[in-house]
Amino acid sequence: MANKQKAKKTVTSKAADAARVKKLGSEKLVAALNRQVGNEMHASLQYVSIASHFDRENLPRLAQFFHRQADEERDHAMKFVRFISDIGGVLEIPAIASPKSRFGSAAEAVGLSLEWEHTVTEQIYRLVDIAKEDRNYIAMRFLDWFVNEQLEEMNTMDTLLSLVERAGEENLLLVEEYLGENGLAAVGGSEGGASE
Repeated sequence: MANKQKAKKTVTSKAADAARVKKLGSEKLVAALNRQVGNEMHASLQYVSIASHFDRENLPRLAQFFHRQADEERDHAMKFVRFISDIGGVLEIPAIASPKSRFGSAAEAVGLSLEWEHTVTEQIYRLVDIAKEDRNYIAMRFLDWFVNEQLEEMNTMDTLLSLVERAGEENLLLVEEYLGENGLAAVGGSEGGASE
């Protein structure tokens, strides 16, 4: 008898969990949010790899910039993790591809970062579209922060790429000097080129 009650309680608990997810986030939305956790973690790893490239090239300010970007991307992933939990979803982090680790130039590394930020912007837009389809205003408000963040991210990488291209590979110490004199905020518009 006790086993039947326990089994019934488990079934009821699963049904309650499913209803909660359905109410606060559709399966389609939760799956897309999980994919975004993976995307943000991949970005974090890619930025660690780029930071390592600049460390090897003895460009500590560029390395520091990308280490901070890596931390920021991980923070973004954790925002998604918490949101999935808050809406009653199940966290299912997808496999994360290995980041690119070799770059022919600073411009290639920074250019990859700019391309990635454009990709992330499209990913965020798709999440917003799903939230709108679901009429999920909670998710739309949550995603508003990321929409605004992506404008800053794209501007930051675009500015850094312009600086690197103007300086040229042989004058990257000028970029280092610029970042040293003006702080990393000069590139990103916020402390360390990373948002809170």
